[in-house]
Amino acid sequence: MLKRTCTCGDLRKQNTGETGILSGWVNTYRDQGKGLVFIDLRDRYGLTQVVFDAEDTPENIMELGASLRREDVVTVKGEIRLRDGKPNEKLATGEIELVAKEIEIINRTAKLPILPDDHDADKIGEEHRLRYRYIDLRRPKMQKILQIRHKITQFTRNFFADREFLEIETPLLITPTPEGARDFIVPSRHQTGQWYALPQSPQIFKQILMVAGCDKYLQICKCLRDEDPRADRQAEFTQIDLEMSFVDQDDILELMSTFAKNLYKEVGGIDLGDLPQISWKDAMNQYGSDRPDIRFDLQLKDITDIASKTDFKVFKEACDTGGNVKAMRVPGGAEKLSRKKTDAFAEVAKTYGAGGLPVVKYQGGEFLTGVAKFVEPIKDELVEALGLEDGDIVMFGVGSYRVSCIALGEVRLAVAKELALIPEGLFRGLWVVDFPMFDWNEDAGRWVSEHHPFTAPLETHIDILETDPGNCLSSGYDLVINGAEVGGGSIRIHNPEVQAKVFGLLGLSAEETEDKFGFLLNALRFGAPPHGGVAFGLDRLVMMMIGTDNIRDVIAFPKTQTGADLMCEAPGAADPAQLHELGIIMREPAQTTNSE
Repeated sequence: MLKRTCTCGDLRKQNTGETGILSGWVNTYRDQGKGLVFIDLRDRYGLTQVVFDAEDTPENIMELGASLRREDVVTVKGEIRLRDGKPNEKLATGEIELVAKEIEIINRTAKLPILPDDHDADKIGEEHRLRYRYIDLRRPKMQKILQIRHKITQFTRNFFADREFLEIETPLLITPTPEGARDFIVPSRHQTGQWYALPQSPQIFKQILMVAGCDKYLQICKCLRDEDPRADRQAEFTQIDLEMSFVDQDDILELMSTFAKNLYKEVGGIDLGDLPQISWKDAMNQYGSDRPDIRFDLQLKDITDIASKTDFKVFKEACDTGGNVKAMRVPGGAEKLSRKKTDAFAEVAKTYGAGGLPVVKYQGGEFLTGVAKFVEPIKDELVEALGLEDGDIVMFGVGSYRVSCIALGEVRLAVAKELALIPEGLFRGLWVVDFPMFDWNEDAGRWVSEHHPFTAPLETHIDILETDPGNCLSSGYDLVINGAEVGGGSIRIHNPEVQAKVFGLLGLSAEETEDKFGFLLNALRFGAPPHGGVAFGLDRLVMMMIGTDNIRDVIAFPKTQTGADLMCEAPGAADPAQLHELGIIMREPAQTTNSE
């Protein structure tokens, strides 16, 4: 049996005259006639050209070489020589070739359902590629993604090990909890009728580890949430999870800023620059988002006071009902953005709750088109407030505070894409801090956590936790890079009385609190240190570094939009005998009517 001595990316000009043994897949095959057959042999390290030359290759090996086809698995032994003619500059091994002397055909491939070519990948439906993922993963692009993912995890482990963090595993079978997304649940065979939940995150366990005196915890862990997948989210995802004791927010942000900047530099060759802090309120006011993209300058401005002076019904109703009017100046937009385009932006605003998108052009010192006649009475104030210049266009976000911000913030992003305002290859990030502790959920008729129920209020806001929860700020923080949240965390509640108050505000009864979170409250009662932490989305980190908006590109074996694994055909039917043993009876799911 031939055993490889080097990879398909190793050989160079200085190896000329040596004997090498390569193993891999036949990437391409070319029969030139006149006793010359070429193959490119591929492994995850690269490509090497192998030549079957009748002048130097034994006749029986020539015959085997001529029989090869794409994706056959072979091992070839031969002499390394310089290529005739011009080197292949696209390959690191492009100056040499291996002249085949011996060959072992390990496995001939069946007819291929797809080819592992980067340039053909876009022509093949994603579901077809996922069904044959073991071939799709052979593509050089996919191999590179797997390498980047490995480098991120390796860098992470080394970075935190050097700072005395302990890597500790937490359970995958836990008790169901009423907060957060929908749990995946697993039946217990030993306790019939009882159920485990799969963890949405290790949140409670890492807090308990702090109570246990572990001080600094790290885990690169699987998290599972039974929610609908989307382009940047999977039900099963990977998290870089951390927790620390005896720290405050500044300690955590300083450490994690160092981690993020070094990670991007080391793995991606990316300079993040400084990572400033901005309050949630300022982020919403200026960018219309709690994950602002700061790579371009378009900003929002609150003009509610000015707008209240008009008789424009849309503005007046918002002002009279406690809502807001936001405005965004688009320099040069009067000429660049047609009516058709601004109508398209209005549809974006409607998607996020706004009734529409009032617009007006400023040309020749006058307001033109759109809502010009309605804003004419406040022209001078509006021009000064927004710093308008000739040729600008103004867009307005109108509604409740969140709707006016978010709708115009999404329009901001759409305008930036339309006008190509986002520099390619630029990475900019910041920390968003001072989030609201709660948000009022109209449908549920109760407060819900802005982050999660274990986030501590700011120390200066503990006094208003129960009396004015809507204005209570939390010690939560998110790291946002290029408009995407890549990590988030908070200082945790370490006082059991404060934690119980938060559960109460979230609508949990004392009995439900003890039933679902009693073990956490008990832990907090037995000497809990002040602690806090953060979690980074590993998948999103990889997505940003390779420049994709599809999370399925960066997971080796992802699920489809409907949560299916096409390769191994999961989910699938369970054995009726196993269901009987678990005490589970299958029935058709209830049908939901339109009236419901």
